[in-house]
Amino acid sequence: MLRRRDYPMPHWYAPLIAALAAILLDRLLGEPRRFHPLVGFGRCADAIEKRLRHPALRSPLPLRLTGLLALTLTLLPWLALAVWLRTQLGLVVDVLLLYFSLGARSLAEHAEAVAIPLAEGRLEEARQRVGLIVSRDTQALDIHGVARAGVESVLENGNDAVFGALFWFVVAGGPGALLFRLANTLDAMWGYRTPRFLHFGWAAARLDDLLNYLPARLTALSYALLGKTSAALDCWRKQAGAWDSPNAGPVMASGAGALGLRLGGSASYHGSSETRPQLGFGTEPVAGDIRRAIALMQRTLWLWLALWAAWSTALA
Repeated sequence: MLRRRDYPMPHWYAPLIAALAAILLDRLLGEPRRFHPLVGFGRCADAIEKRLRHPALRSPLPLRLTGLLALTLTLLPWLALAVWLRTQLGLVVDVLLLYFSLGARSLAEHAEAVAIPLAEGRLEEARQRVGLIVSRDTQALDIHGVARAGVESVLENGNDAVFGALFWFVVAGGPGALLFRLANTLDAMWGYRTPRFLHFGWAAARLDDLLNYLPARLTALSYALLGKTSAALDCWRKQAGAWDSPNAGPVMASGAGALGLRLGGSASYHGSSETRPQLGFGTEPVAGDIRRAIALMQRTLWLWLALWAAWSTALA
């Protein structure tokens, strides 16, 4: 019978080392400026959607089945390729897959690009910048509206672009991180409740909900631990359920409470005004709060790495 000390230490530390290498690459290089794999994936998904979603399909069930077929055809070849490459090249593939799945530096840069002009009084530029990272209409946002959109984007995308990928990397290595990021990308493309995607995008939205369930709650707990803990947990418990997304609700409610900010409220999407539930408490966000949200996301990343290192050490 093997004793704990008989296990080779690299067996437990290899995934952590791969994750650190991928995070370092993301920090040094950011997302690829040209030929980003996710851009190519998005074009492939768009072509499959246009090919399969025939105008004659109008009933919910055929549209859902077609969307499920599109999801399968879009995801499986890339996952199969990732698994095969991993068997051939091992750790190198894990590092690259996690690097392509992460977006920590890009998220911070896009949010900072909103905070700087907003702090300097260049509201129109700040509106344009925040419009690159949110789906709502931004032309009429005031100072607080721009800051609110920026903070909400950092909190929610902290889970989608960082912690969800890390969680699935721990569970299933590089292919797990890739599955999460590709499913999240498809949800962003097909998961809208519009006449075009309401039923066709159902499978993509449900897969993203499933893959995001545990990472979102771990992210929400981490935000709470690193901010105003009791307030964050209280906001999570009382407010998250009112949000239309089962996973964004806990993340954003906890993050808002942790930062002592009031988020949510009215927003315009595609020309239609929508009143969203309030998240958090306290003051209306300003430019400096976008940077506070970035800092919370970055502290959460270090917390996850520290806990992972402690766990690996305990198993070694």
